[in-house]
Amino acid sequence: MSAVPAMKPAMKPAKPTKTPDSEWTNDADRWQAVTSRDARADGAFFYAVRTTGVFCRPSCASRLPRRENIEFFAEADDARAAGYRECKRCRPGGLPRELEIVRRACAALDADPQERLTLAQLGEAVHLSPFHLQRLFKRVLGVSPRQYQAARRGAVLRDALGEGADVTRASADAGFGSSSRLYHSVPGELGMAPSAYRRKGAGLTIRYAATPTPIGFVLIAATEKGICRIAFGDDAATLTAALKADFANAQCIEDKAAIAPFAAQIDAYLHGRRERFDLPLDIAATAFQQRVWDALQRIPYGETRSYTQIAETLGSPRAVRAVASACASNPVALAIPCHRVVQKGGSLAGYRWGLERKAALLDGEARASQDAQTGAKSPQHIRSTSNRANTPETAT
Repeated sequence: MSAVPAMKPAMKPAKPTKTPDSEWTNDADRWQAVTSRDARADGAFFYAVRTTGVFCRPSCASRLPRRENIEFFAEADDARAAGYRECKRCRPGGLPRELEIVRRACAALDADPQERLTLAQLGEAVHLSPFHLQRLFKRVLGVSPRQYQAARRGAVLRDALGEGADVTRASADAGFGSSSRLYHSVPGELGMAPSAYRRKGAGLTIRYAATPTPIGFVLIAATEKGICRIAFGDDAATLTAALKADFANAQCIEDKAAIAPFAAQIDAYLHGRRERFDLPLDIAATAFQQRVWDALQRIPYGETRSYTQIAETLGSPRAVRAVASACASNPVALAIPCHRVVQKGGSLAGYRWGLERKAALLDGEARASQDAQTGAKSPQHIRSTSNRANTPETAT
């Protein structure tokens, strides 16, 4: 993208003015926007027509309905939940105008990683109120502008460190004004200290343990900050060797006592006593990977989504392969439930830890959900994969 000039700090107006969001705070103002087909209101709210069962954008060019036949919604999902379907003319479920706004905002943020734009400055750059921009950016990309900037700095930092640059130079290029700011901010942007990242974990102490489960061995590894790996395999030795290869310069210590609380959560999940995890994570991710992983964590227990649906949720319907790649790179099985993503027709796609395990996990969740509804109780949540060699590759 072409560079965008640096923004000047937003000037305080001489007298109060209405922001775009404050123009439609009541139904009378919203109705006025609909009658004038005000495109500025697109994304701020939606209107639905009771007589047709359709909901639209305020700027929709379709025939104007009678006032008594419409109701307003803040979000498209609210209109869908009320039983309305999307207008085929203005396609309110799509994000054409909103995407263009977010693209401009991203261009401003990408122009110079060293500059930290405030939400007010970014809103001024795209001619949108900070509140509306924050909500729109989060809805389209799944992260806030601040999180996006943090991920961009992390990406620049990773690239520089990966190419062998020293920490001081890499931190300056990534926009960290001082070493104290770098080491204060970087755990959320990189996943570990920058020097440790550059040296494949040098200086890190990683405690790990491998334990048998109904679907093979699980290895759990953690730094002082949180879980950095949850991996399944057929034997503990292979899992341990892979961990030590990826963190070749870290101090890897087998410590079953330290890992026991984390292992207990996984055991409870595999035996139907837990649906969600409360595990601190210490993992590095690109901005897109983080968006995908956040979307995976929002998939309800016992349900699945297709790669296409995840891509559409992110506002990037063509990014199906990128979504699949992000799922495949997930380093913490179960905590980020990539096993809940299937192909569009429902069949199982690849799984980093084996299709048999993926089928077993989905089968177990489906049974547990059904038992919860009927009041029944299965003797075992996740069945062993040892007898699943002929399991069809379809999601339950």
